[in-house]
Amino acid sequence: MKKEVDTDEQEAFIREVSEEVKNDNLKQMWEKYGIYIILLVVLALLAAVSYEGFKNWQRTRSETWSDTYAYALNLENQGKYDESLEVLEKMEQTGGNIYSNVAKLQTANILFEQGKTDEAVDILEEIVADKSINKKLRDVSAIKLASYKLDSGSYEEIEALLKPLIEENGSWANIAKEMMAMAAIREGNIDAARTLYRELLNTPNLPEALKMRVQDMLSVLDEAE
Repeated sequence: MKKEVDTDEQEAFIREVSEEVKNDNLKQMWEKYGIYIILLVVLALLAAVSYEGFKNWQRTRSETWSDTYAYALNLENQGKYDESLEVLEKMEQTGGNIYSNVAKLQTANILFEQGKTDEAVDILEEIVADKSINKKLRDVSAIKLASYKLDSGSYEEIEALLKPLIEENGSWANIAKEMMAMAAIREGNIDAARTLYRELLNTPNLPEALKMRVQDMLSVLDEAE
């Protein structure tokens, strides 16, 4: 019995010493690293708060630009082109966001409406050439630019704008093929136009309106021979 008591006392003593050592180690660690631990916790909290704040700021900023763009469109619809252009110019000057690029494209649209074709074409060419601008906006600009060059631009210029869209076979491929066929007809290259139209007819899920236009053009080309 005595031996069991001694053993219990030894174990209790060992536990007490272990706790003291553990506490002493924690105390030393805190004295040495405590300030860094506090800094890490503070930084983690700041990061979490900053992230939420950034998301809120970004959402508010996006809503502000969206409202500004809608205001510019409203001015345009009222025929207040100069005022609309002033708003769009301020949006462009911010740089670094999608709305500044959209504003640039819309500026070209207004200039076309005003009959300032050369200025509008220059803007579209800038957008198409600027690889930092969103790809979808550049594609839209390429289609719009090609449509204005169909009357007076060279076949090479039109091909340079549309061929990449055809090769990518994306959402603009069908429209690009139709426009290339029109450019080929203008050049007197009927065979090239007919080839493009036939490729379009073989396209799966071709919109009915486009299919009818293509069929009509093929009929016209066949009758002309």
